[in-house]
Amino acid sequence: MSDLPTPQDADETALFSECWDAVLSYADLCTAGSMTARRLADEAFTLGVRRLRAEGTAVRGPGRRPARLPVVPELLTAVRETAAAWESDGQGQGLDPDLRLWLNSEAAARYSGPPLTRPVALRGLRDMPEADASLLWLAEVEALPLSVVARRLGLDPQTVGTELDQVRVLFRERCHRAHRDTPLDAECRSYARLLDAVTRSPGAEEPDDLSRHLATCVPCAEAAACLRLTGGALPAALATGVVGWGGLAYLERRRRAAEVRLGAGAPGRTGPGDLDRDASRGRVVRGGLLAAAGLISVVALGASLMPFGGSDGDEAAAAHDDQRPVAVPSATRPSHVPSRSAVPATTRTVPVSPSADTPKTRTRHATPSPKHRGSASASAAAPAPTATATHAPTCQVAYHLDDQWSDGFQATLTVTTDDALDDWRLAWTFDDGQRIGQTWDATPHQSGSQVTASAKSYNKSVAAHGSFAFGFVGTHDGTNDDPRAFTLNGESCAVE
Repeated sequence: MSDLPTPQDADETALFSECWDAVLSYADLCTAGSMTARRLADEAFTLGVRRLRAEGTAVRGPGRRPARLPVVPELLTAVRETAAAWESDGQGQGLDPDLRLWLNSEAAARYSGPPLTRPVALRGLRDMPEADASLLWLAEVEALPLSVVARRLGLDPQTVGTELDQVRVLFRERCHRAHRDTPLDAECRSYARLLDAVTRSPGAEEPDDLSRHLATCVPCAEAAACLRLTGGALPAALATGVVGWGGLAYLERRRRAAEVRLGAGAPGRTGPGDLDRDASRGRVVRGGLLAAAGLISVVALGASLMPFGGSDGDEAAAAHDDQRPVAVPSATRPSHVPSRSAVPATTRTVPVSPSADTPKTRTRHATPSPKHRGSASASAAAPAPTATATHAPTCQVAYHLDDQWSDGFQATLTVTTDDALDDWRLAWTFDDGQRIGQTWDATPHQSGSQVTASAKSYNKSVAAHGSFAFGFVGTHDGTNDDPRAFTLNGESCAVE
C-alpha cells in the first residue's frame, strides 16, 4: 500500500513484519481517523527505525551497554513523540482530543523531564539487559505465546517459562532501585521499606496507613504496581508506565488481538503446541481482567497516564472519521484489535478458573439495588392496565463486573438489539455515587448519577439481532451496586 513505510533491507523487513501491527494499533488510539493513524504510524516507524539504527551503531566506552528500550516499546515511544511534535507544530487537529490535553499536561512532561522523575516502570525496563526486557514486554504486554516469544528471541522453548519468571524478579529489583533513586519527600521515604516488604510477600496484608498513602501519592502507587509480582498487575504497570497515554487501552487491544491469534485454525487440535497456547490464553485473559487492578491508586486518582473519555470534543473529532468500517456482523462485536483493517476479534465472556494469583470474576446481572427493590416488586405484583398495550423491550443488556478493588472497578456492558441501528446511545443510572473513567469502544458522559455512553465512529452500525460491547474503569466509595434503568436510544432495555 502506498501509505505504508517501505523497508530498506532484510533486517528492516523483519522488523516491519513483527512490529508494524503494534505501531499501527497505538497510532490508531492516538488519532481520530484511520487515515491519520496510518500517517502517524508511518512517520513514527521511520523515526523509530532511524533511532534504533543510531543506537545500534553508537560508539560507547569499554564495558558500557546501550540503555534503551526493547524494539516494540521504542517504536511505541516514537508514536507518542511524533504525536507530540505534531501538536507542538500546530498540526494536532487529527489527534485524539484527550491525547492533545495530555500532551500539554504535566503528566506528559514527565517523559521528557529529568530522568529520575520519569515513571518507575520506564526506568526499570530501560535498566534491564535488552534481551531480558524484550522477553518481558513480548510476554506480558504483547501477550504472545511463549513458544512464539522463544522463536522470535532465539530462546529454548523448554526453558523460556523459567527465564520469564527470573526476568520478572529482575524487573522488580530494577524498579525497586529506581524508586529508591527517585527524589522523594520524607513521607514517601518513610514508607519505602514497608512498601518493599509488603509487595515482596504475596500473602502480606497492606496496612491501612500505607493504603491511604498510596491513594494520594502517584510515584509510590506506580512503584507498588511494579513491585507486585503476583495478582496480574505487571502488564498494566508496564503498559501505562512505558507507553504513557493510552497504555491501558493499548494493553486491552493487544490482549484481544492475542485472543484472535490463539483462536485461529481448525478446532480440536491436539498437537504439542496446543498446551502452550491454552496456557497462554488463560494468562492473556487474566491479564486483561486485571489491567485496571495493576494501577489501583493511579486509576483512582486519574493520574493522566491513560486517556479518559467524556469530552464533547472527542465526539466531534470522531465525526470526521469516515475511513473506519461500520458494518458489524451479528456474530461479532467491536473490540480492541491492533488495526481496524485486521481481522476483528470476537468479544466474549471467558470463565477464568480461580488460582493463587487470579481473583475470581463473576458476571453480575444488573438488578434493582435494595433501595429500589420494594418498588420493583410492587410493580410486578400490580395488575397490568388493560386499556394500554405494553411495548416489549427491543434490547437486552448484560452487565459484567470484570474486577473490583477497594475504591475502583472494571466492567463490561454487552447490548443485544432486535432492530438494526445506525447509531446508539446507552444510558443508565448509578445509585451509589460511582464515577465512570477510562472507557474503550464508547464515549462516556456523566451528570450526577446519570451516565450516557455513545458510539464511536467505527461501531455506530449494528445489524438486527446483533450486539455491541464496551468497557470502562470506574471508582466507587464503599457500596458498588449494579446500575439500573438502561435505555438504548431512549427506549427501555431488558436486563439479562
